[in-house]
Amino acid sequence: EQPPTITAQSERSVVAFTFDDHFTLTCEATGNPKPVFSWTKNGLSFNPQNDVQLKTFKNVGSFAIPKNKYLAEYQGTYRCYASNKLGVAMSEEIHFIVPTSPKFPKESIVPVVVKEGDPVVLKCNPPDGIPPRQLYWMTIGLEHIEQDERVSMGLNGNLYFSNVLEKDNRRDYCCFASFPRIRTIVQKTAMAIEVMSCMSHPLLYLLTEMSTAIFYETNLDTNPTGQTDVAISDRKPNLLVPSGDLSQTYLVQRQDLEIECIAEGFPTPIIEWTKIGGKLPKRTNIKNHGKMLIITNVTEEDSGKYKCKAKNSAGEAVHVFDISVEEPPHWVQEPIKSKVLAIGSTVDIKCQASGKPPPTITWMRNGEPLQALPSSNIRVLHDTLVLYNTQENNSAVYQCQASNKHGTLLNNANIMVMNLPPLILTQNSLKYGAVCGKSVILDCKVFSSPPADIHWRKEGLEGSVVGKRFFLHKNGSLQIHTTELEDTGKYSCFVNNSEGSSSINANLHIKKPTKIVTPPQDIKVKRGSMAELLCKPQYDQSFTDELQILWNKDGKEVDSNYTDDSRFYTDKGILQINNVSHTDKGMYTCIARTSLDQDTASAYVTVLDVPDPPVNLTLSDLRARSVKLHWMPTEDHNSPITEYIIEFEEKHWEPGKWRPLLRVSGQKNSAPLSLYGHINYQFRVSAVNAIGRGHPSKPSERYKTPPAAPDRNPENITIVGRSPHQMDITWEPLNPIEHNGPSLEYKLSYRQMGVEESWTEEILKRHSFIVKDTPTYVPYEVKIHAYNDYGWALEPSVVTGFSGEDLPGSAPENVRVEVLNSTLLRVRWSPVQQAQLRGHLEGYHVHLWRTKSLLTFTEIHAEKQFLILPGYHVDTIVPGLKPFSQYRLTVNVFNRKGNGPSSKPITFTTPQGGKH
Repeated sequence: EQPPTITAQSERSVVAFTFDDHFTLTCEATGNPKPVFSWTKNGLSFNPQNDVQLKTFKNVGSFAIPKNKYLAEYQGTYRCYASNKLGVAMSEEIHFIVPTSPKFPKESIVPVVVKEGDPVVLKCNPPDGIPPRQLYWMTIGLEHIEQDERVSMGLNGNLYFSNVLEKDNRRDYCCFASFPRIRTIVQKTAMAIEVMSCMSHPLLYLLTEMSTAIFYETNLDTNPTGQTDVAISDRKPNLLVPSGDLSQTYLVQRQDLEIECIAEGFPTPIIEWTKIGGKLPKRTNIKNHGKMLIITNVTEEDSGKYKCKAKNSAGEAVHVFDISVEEPPHWVQEPIKSKVLAIGSTVDIKCQASGKPPPTITWMRNGEPLQALPSSNIRVLHDTLVLYNTQENNSAVYQCQASNKHGTLLNNANIMVMNLPPLILTQNSLKYGAVCGKSVILDCKVFSSPPADIHWRKEGLEGSVVGKRFFLHKNGSLQIHTTELEDTGKYSCFVNNSEGSSSINANLHIKKPTKIVTPPQDIKVKRGSMAELLCKPQYDQSFTDELQILWNKDGKEVDSNYTDDSRFYTDKGILQINNVSHTDKGMYTCIARTSLDQDTASAYVTVLDVPDPPVNLTLSDLRARSVKLHWMPTEDHNSPITEYIIEFEEKHWEPGKWRPLLRVSGQKNSAPLSLYGHINYQFRVSAVNAIGRGHPSKPSERYKTPPAAPDRNPENITIVGRSPHQMDITWEPLNPIEHNGPSLEYKLSYRQMGVEESWTEEILKRHSFIVKDTPTYVPYEVKIHAYNDYGWALEPSVVTGFSGEDLPGSAPENVRVEVLNSTLLRVRWSPVQQAQLRGHLEGYHVHLWRTKSLLTFTEIHAEKQFLILPGYHVDTIVPGLKPFSQYRLTVNVFNRKGNGPSSKPITFTTPQGGKH
């Protein structure tokens, strides 16, 4: 059996909003026997089941109020009671509010006629309604009334004018009140202000018809428009809100404090705020043009005196606010909700509540004031109810209520007084598992009155289970700390009290711990490749069928769904990531999990990639032939940037084609660039790391260099004589971007070395020229000078070369042979003179023919052999001759053009053997 306990009730305020069809007052409770529900309304008995307008619900005390013409009759304060034979529980008070449609009264408001410079207050007097209520002033045309230091709305909704001006004349000042929770906006009758300027007074009007001198004597000022008005007299500030010099304000902690000072006077007063004896809290805001002080979420430390000072050039006015921050009741310690007592025991029911002002504690039994039921074994000691020598008739639901002006707290305490034998609530023969070294709890939850004695035994051991590793909880459960494999076995829980005894068994199995023996390792992997992490656990073999190996990435489970588009694949502790992307970087955790424990190990996957393109390219230090390029590096994707490649593109010669310009260290983010003239440049930068070269940046702005003379002359001049009487001259032309300006041409100059003093010159656009009718193979000096419309390059260097060659004109003379032995011959000759070479000496040819064998005296078919002697020679050794033979020999010279004529043949013989 169990006394009633309220388990659900409505909020303390239920508002009947117009857009709802019905409104439910909720009251639900548990208990055994099943509770019976009853209600009070405004302190009087109220039975929802007797009202045909209301809908009630089975097994609960809730009822629904329909939205109809009788709705307003149900407004009031309700309380629900749930009762059975063991007691009565009651709910908090529930306030059912039926809002009426707020309206301004119909009224005829006389216009406010006021002299210019005087104060005015337009009263709003807004109707009450469901909070929040929002107030604002507008015209009939729904234009907001402009507010400033002079004109502003107070918290009460009134519109205050510190001093009126002629521009305040209007007849459509309207106060609006908005109630968002009921979707309603209402409007007050329009009000009028008629400002009577000094010019409208009859006497002043008469003065305007008189002389200017008299007009000035009436203390007139000239306004900025050139019109002349009577000056408004200065007036010291006077507070319109609040009244008096001192006011007291109470509010609850964590509310927002809003206080205001609105003053009249001329010139318009300004407001200053201070806290007497301290500083304004940091949570202070000054609003409404300095007239309102707001402190959000106030605490007790915000209590104190706050001063507002309104001042202008004529004086000042002061008001002091005495602020007291209070709080509704709250429990110092949560009171008990239920208690089972043995007959004859004593219990203290504490309801310690705090608040400001201090709450009043009221005690009830089963919803009735406790004072009405005097008992010899019950004592009320302010916030503590003491039951002495309890008996079964002390079983009840005891309520304590803590109240102050800011709120109420209610607690229901179910007290049951009974004696019964121990009842073990835990199932018998449960199986428990634990990992060696961890803690385990064997349950033996007991309900008993009076309290039972509890002890545990282990099968095979004498006496109760005791020791440092064993702890018996108050509810009867046994906790074993730092378990060992030997703790495996059957345990029994024994309970007994004066009314009887009971017991249950429990089976405990201690398992070896799960441990990851091969953890995943940190890896670095290129984007687009495959990454693999390995995780191998060691575990108790009894978990073979249930072991799970899971993977998390940065705390979230890795989705390995094995579909065709999945990049993650797991199998037996291996995590494979295909086509790695930047999003795959992070901390991967392997979880080896059983039903009892788990072990984790983590590794970090770093994704490598080429760097991202640099950004924010800018140019500085702009000069005719140079510029400084700046850039900002971006993500290097975990591989340091080693260098930057700077490229350029120009619009004239090869638009759209990017060409390399410079490479700089990866430590730099700027570089000076040398430029050619007459080029419209733009630049881009690529970053390089160990993975490769990244995509180029967006192009820089364009920069066009001014034209100039060429920087250099052509190089790699080649002089070739392809025929005896001409000379071919070619050279490597300047690249188009090296022209430095328009109309590039070359001046070719040549002359025969040592013979001609003057130069023959040719102006050419091409990069080759043929000089004809030259002497055969004579030296020439050649130079090539580049120029354009803006001038000449530096003076060129002179190179030398020869005109075309011809075949040698004569043969070597004085050819003679010396037979050294039967196989070896020495040949000598006189060299061909330079004039007869007619070209560059390439060498000599020695030709041999074996014409006869002296051994047989028979002529043989000529066996020809020859030697090539590169360069200058006047003799040579000829090996490989055959003994006892007749030979014929000639010698000729050759140049690059070809062979010259052969010398006269010489015949000689070799001996039969040995030296001749």
